[in-house]
This record gives sequence, C-alpha cells and structure tokens, in this order.
Amino acid sequence: MTLIIWLGFLVSLAVLLVVGKKNIGLGLIIAALILGIFNLPFSGILDLVLTTLTDWSVILLAIAVGLIPLIGGLMESSGLIDDLVENLRMGKKLFLATTPALIGMLPMPGGALLSAPVVKKGSEGVPADQKVAINVWFRHVLIMIYPLADLLPSSKMANLNLYKVILYLLPAFFLMVLLGFIFLLKGIKGRIEYQSEFNLKSLIRPILVLFLAPLIHVTLMNVFNGIIPEIPLLIGVSCSLLLVVSYAKPGLKGFLNNFKKMKPWKFFLIIIGMFLFLNMFNGSGSPQVIADIAFSKSFLIVIIGAFFGFITGRVQVPVSILLPIYYSGYGRETMNTLTFSIMFVSIFMGYVISPVHPCVSVSIEYFRSDLKAYFRKLIIPAAIILLIMLVSSFFLP
Repeated sequence: MTLIIWLGFLVSLAVLLVVGKKNIGLGLIIAALILGIFNLPFSGILDLVLTTLTDWSVILLAIAVGLIPLIGGLMESSGLIDDLVENLRMGKKLFLATTPALIGMLPMPGGALLSAPVVKKGSEGVPADQKVAINVWFRHVLIMIYPLADLLPSSKMANLNLYKVILYLLPAFFLMVLLGFIFLLKGIKGRIEYQSEFNLKSLIRPILVLFLAPLIHVTLMNVFNGIIPEIPLLIGVSCSLLLVVSYAKPGLKGFLNNFKKMKPWKFFLIIIGMFLFLNMFNGSGSPQVIADIAFSKSFLIVIIGAFFGFITGRVQVPVSILLPIYYSGYGRETMNTLTFSIMFVSIFMGYVISPVHPCVSVSIEYFRSDLKAYFRKLIIPAAIILLIMLVSSFFLP
C-alpha cells in the first residue's frame, strides 16, 4: 500500500511539473485526480471534487483572484502604469527598487515585461545580468507581503490570519530589500531625466487602484468580525476594478479585449486546482507516508520548501504539498504564524531564483542575458536569507 501511495504521489508531482509549465491550474487538477485514482475509490474521488466545488470560501477566493489580472491589464492599456513610472521622482537606486516592486504587486501574465522597460530606463550602462537580477528581485519584494498575491491563498490553506502573517514576514521583507541594495544596486548613482513636469494626480490614481482592494478588505474584516473573509476580499477587488474602469473608460469592447488578453479563467482554475489537490492529497494517505521519512522540522520547512519552490517555479503549489505533510508529522496545532512564515519565505526564495519561474525567463530574454549569469547575481542574497530561515527554524517549539 505504501508503495502505491508513493507511486501515485510521484506520478502526480511529475504530471504537475510537466503540465504546469503550460497551464498550472490544469496541472493541479490533473495531478489531484491522479492522486485520487491511485489511492481512492471512484466515490471517494467524487466526494472530494464535490466538497471542493461546493466550498463557498474557495469559490469566492477563486473569483476574486480571477478579477485581479483584469485590473492589471486595464492599468497597462490605459497608461496608468506609465503615469506611475513617470511621476515617481527619485534617485536611480530608489527608482530601480521601487517601480518594479509597485508594478510587481499586480499578479498578471507577462508582468515582468512591464517592469523590465522601467528597469531599462533607470539603468543605462548597467550590465545585462545585473538588470535581470534587479528586475526579478525587486519585482518580488512587495509580492512577499502583498495581501492580494500568493500569500492570500497560502495563509488561507494554513488557516492563519493573513495580516498577522504579514507582520511576521516584515523582517524577511526588509532583509530582502537591504540585500538587494547591497548586492544588486551597488555602484548605481545619479537621478533619472524625465520628459514632462511632475503631475500629482497622475501619481495618485494608479496608487489608489493598487491599494484600494487590500484597504477595503482589512477594513471590512475588522468591522464585520466573523464574516467569511473572501466576501470582503471580493468586494475590495471589485471596487479596485470599478475604479480602474472609471479611469480607463475602456467601453464594452475594450473591456472584453482586456478580458481575452488577461485570461482571468486561468487564475480562477489555479485556485480551484490548488484546493482540489490539497483535499485529494489529504484524502490519499500521502501526507502520513511522506511524513514517516525522518525529516526534521527545519529540513522540511526550509530545505524541502526552497527545493519545491525552485523545481516548480511557484509558491502556491509547494505550500499545497508541504502543509499536509507537516500536519501529518507535527500536528496541525503546531503550524503557528512563525512556523508558516519561515516556510513561506523559504519557498519564496526558491521560487524567485527558479529557472522555471516565468519572470526569470522573460527577463533574461528581454535583457539578452543568460541563466548562469543570473544565478551568479542572486545566489548569494538568496542563500543568506535561506540560512537565516534555517537558523531561525532551530528555535521553533
């Protein structure tokens, strides 16, 4: 029985990695069904599928996440992103750190190609491999703590308060910023030459769009204590979408074109697939079998976490895999905010430097660099953060 469970898990993981390169949502769904076929009767598979598809918190989360790329697409097509870049008046170092980070808060297809021209604008004379590293590293700095990105569904799966997790992630966030300045922005000086006069209105509008959703989310959650958290989330995201529509005025045709371009259904399926995989994984017996391997807690949440982040080029998939393994080995009650934060940062570091991470590949192509040079730039700051996470994990109860 143990051999069958292992075989099912490894086959499902292989399918996830292969199919996930093209469509991560479809990969998660197929991998989940393979887990079920290996380990459960047909009725058990059907029950878990229905449980996932009738869970309102999952459905509302999927809808909210599906709306987010529409916001990014309209900001791009309307020129709001250009307005943001053009009116952030600051030195080159701060510009190169800030603008990719702000644009990176929009989880959208090809998003690294939006921040790449920004980096190019502020880094004349800088080597191509350094530009790639700056674009990828700083693009993901704010994503680590941004409540509408990977942290949202990941903290939901761990059943932890999203905004409490953010507080615990702040030290890693500041460390990531500091290491980026030390290793990636060294030697860059001066200010950027702008073509037009500063316009406060053009700066405030895109910032309002970016921050309205999380502001509404956290406000409604505190006002209506006990409400399903995905309801305030959906309201917040919808308000951000309505705001950007009021600015962009795309019309019905423009909105539909944006809908086709941004493919929100792919993001919807990612969330459905992620929770289906998690439910099927829990029901298959895989967590207990994998937990029987003599992993230490530190090795599991840091080394294995970073490894899964690296080989998948994702954050949500490793979280989906590691959480049930951790629960089986150490108990659900021991997954506190600190433990989750160390695990999340470790996965995140593997994801940032992963060669199958789309932002890495498109940035290398845009700046005409190569993967080896990219690794040389980021391996040291990433290793420092992982080492600190490993040491910190030794002090967990």
